[in-house]
Amino acid sequence: MKNLLIILTILLTLTSYSQSLEGVWETYNDESGELKSEVKIYLKNGKLYGKIIKLHNLKIDLKDAKCYDCKDYRKNQPVLGMEIISGLTKDGKYWEGDEVLLDPNNGKVYDAKLWITKNNELAVRGYIGLIYRTQYWKKK
Repeated sequence: MKNLLIILTILLTLTSYSQSLEGVWETYNDESGELKSEVKIYLKNGKLYGKIIKLHNLKIDLKDAKCYDCKDYRKNQPVLGMEIISGLTKDGKYWEGDEVLLDPNNGKVYDAKLWITKNNELAVRGYIGLIYRTQYWKKK
């Protein structure tokens, strides 16, 4: 009986394991699959944030990688170090928020939903109304 309890405990532990969103995630170009950036995701005061900590395969000089089209305090600021995920709250298995996901390539801010997939990728879904696009990031 004792061995059965140990086996059940181990199985329950393995099936309930889920990867944390916190950490460094690699982002990829949707069309080419080329590595674009590394984003550090972290918790602050119970909310989820993310900032770009490294850029890859730039077609321009790093000094020119700025958010030229941003409409807020990030306008003309360097993309490296920029907060692109701001203040998501947990709702079940999802982290969600309104106007919390910035695309520094076009300056648009989206509603967002993030979650870990069965493949241990981070699904990052940005919404404008009912239209959405999902990217899949890989943990570094």
